[in-house]
Amino acid sequence: MTAQTQIQTPFQTPTQTSVPDLVLEPILRMALAEDLGSFGDITTRTVIPAGTRYTARLTAREAGVVSGLQVAALAFRLVDPTLAPVTRVADGSRCAPGDVLMEIEGDAASILTAERVALNFAGRLSGIASLTAAFVAETRGTATRVTCTRKTTPGLRIVEKLAVLHGGGFNHRFSLSDAILIKDNHIAAAGGVRPVLEACKAQASHMMRVEIEVDTLAQLEEVLSVGGADVVLLDNMDSTTLRAAVALVAGRLVTEASGNMKLERIAEVAATGVDYISSGALTHSARTLDLGLDF
Repeated sequence: MTAQTQIQTPFQTPTQTSVPDLVLEPILRMALAEDLGSFGDITTRTVIPAGTRYTARLTAREAGVVSGLQVAALAFRLVDPTLAPVTRVADGSRCAPGDVLMEIEGDAASILTAERVALNFAGRLSGIASLTAAFVAETRGTATRVTCTRKTTPGLRIVEKLAVLHGGGFNHRFSLSDAILIKDNHIAAAGGVRPVLEACKAQASHMMRVEIEVDTLAQLEEVLSVGGADVVLLDNMDSTTLRAAVALVAGRLVTEASGNMKLERIAEVAATGVDYISSGALTHSARTLDLGLDF
């Protein structure tokens, strides 16, 4: 693959490939401030002669799916607006060892100062995209979609969910304010399935979707009887029970399977006919993809 010569087409076009830099800036500024400390990059300032210019290359050292190049480029520009990072592949593209993902031309000291923050984000987010792509591959031949959860790194949700899109997955809600998601603890505290659904029917906006978690087919039958839900979360069910739940719903609700959704189980769960499989592992257990910055 000749990543150096052209922008590649993502293997599956995400629903959204980027967010405005303005949204990302606070995240990058906090990370850069953490790394620079109170006195900046002492090493670089000490050993790199002023005015030294260089072209550095951000390179893949293993195969995967790329994410976080927009974030990495912004890190370089925030350290030094005169730097000129040029992406050689698009977020959402596959990469192979040795592929050049980005070139950064400009002041060598500035490049070195931004290096670690840029690599931390690009490696972490590419790891999430790569794991998501592996999950998505297990659903081939079915209509099931893979989605993330709110089990994200505090403060980094927007970029981690963007990485899920780059891996071919879909996003669940971004915050508690996006949708009504009634979990088992809500049901227990409110006194049962009927009270929570009746409360939603009485109070929720017509623009607000309602999802409810069930653990058993009996609970699912009650949800269908009471009404008021748009999505049902089928939690920690074995594949036989999931198949029965999908048949019971019969298309009346969107179905989402969740709970202990590991890579080795995804194909089996997708075969049950659920609409979505949600997995916190996409963001909380992804391994960082090995990337490097070479001078």
